[in-house]
Amino acid sequence: MQNKRRFSHWIQCSLPANISVPSSLKLEALAGDAGFRRYYRLNTQPSLIAVNSPPLKEKNPAYVNIALFLQAEGVRTPKIYAVNFEQGYILLEDFGERLFQHELCLENQSCLYDKAESTLLEIQNCPVENSPTPDYNHQKLAEELALFERWFVRELLGIRLGADEKATLDQLFEQLIDNALQQPQFLVHSDYHSRNLMLLEDDQIGVIDFQDAMRGAITYDLVSLLKDCYVRWPATWVKQRALNFKQRLEKEGTLVNIDDKQFMQWFDLMGLQRHIKVLGIFARLALRDHKKAYLQDIPLVVRYCLEAADGYRKTAEFSLWFKQAVVPLLTEQSWYQEHRDAEL
Repeated sequence: MQNKRRFSHWIQCSLPANISVPSSLKLEALAGDAGFRRYYRLNTQPSLIAVNSPPLKEKNPAYVNIALFLQAEGVRTPKIYAVNFEQGYILLEDFGERLFQHELCLENQSCLYDKAESTLLEIQNCPVENSPTPDYNHQKLAEELALFERWFVRELLGIRLGADEKATLDQLFEQLIDNALQQPQFLVHSDYHSRNLMLLEDDQIGVIDFQDAMRGAITYDLVSLLKDCYVRWPATWVKQRALNFKQRLEKEGTLVNIDDKQFMQWFDLMGLQRHIKVLGIFARLALRDHKKAYLQDIPLVVRYCLEAADGYRKTAEFSLWFKQAVVPLLTEQSWYQEHRDAEL
């Protein structure tokens, strides 16, 4: 209760002068995300968002620095009105309630993805050498992939890897890391998908949850968007959009002398790296953080993994192991549905 009063008092003292405040300030709790942040909509005019973001668990300085950097480059991120780094309090512009995921339908998908891809181009055009972001390097990629073995394979499914299985995974991981590092490196949001994009009042795209941005592979955000862990579109549609985006990169001079086959291999294997990591993250969210709802998203991620792994000879051994060792255990879980059925 004392912490809540402290938070409310800070909000009262930090409200901008041009914000109209009713006689009784109210905080409406909003649905959270995968992190430890808590969001509240204020009954001010216009409304603002207050964030309680534990400083020992969240990257608050990174959030602020990256927000200011993106805004300076013309990317729509929430304006920051006040920050208390010591307490982990942030006062933000309210982007409203039009989440990209909830706005999607068959009638508007092309229009909305055109907007999302144009915003992605804006992010990639940011001068990465001046960005306050770390490199998406070998160590970081390896740490992410390790989440799969620990949380998904061992903790969630109880699989203890033998020496040959471990060697198969290690070989695959090195291939995926090499695939990421050989690509042109640009600013990467690192979680660019339908739950982190908003449709604003002018129908443009607002970007949220960007505190993990890094300098990384050119296909990372694209595959996050088109092979979304929460929304699935037909594989032929995904491939066509990916190649259309490649043409936009070529038109801008960002991508030179890369054929479609090479680009799609970059795209697919970057997706495999991301989705293997996500399996580890979803398992950790369910087991460590007691956010069981993420278990329902695992079947779609499994489908993405197997589709990508089945498409290339270098990843065939991993696909075979996954089908033989992992899928039978998944089908025993009460929350699991057949991964081939996991789509919109």
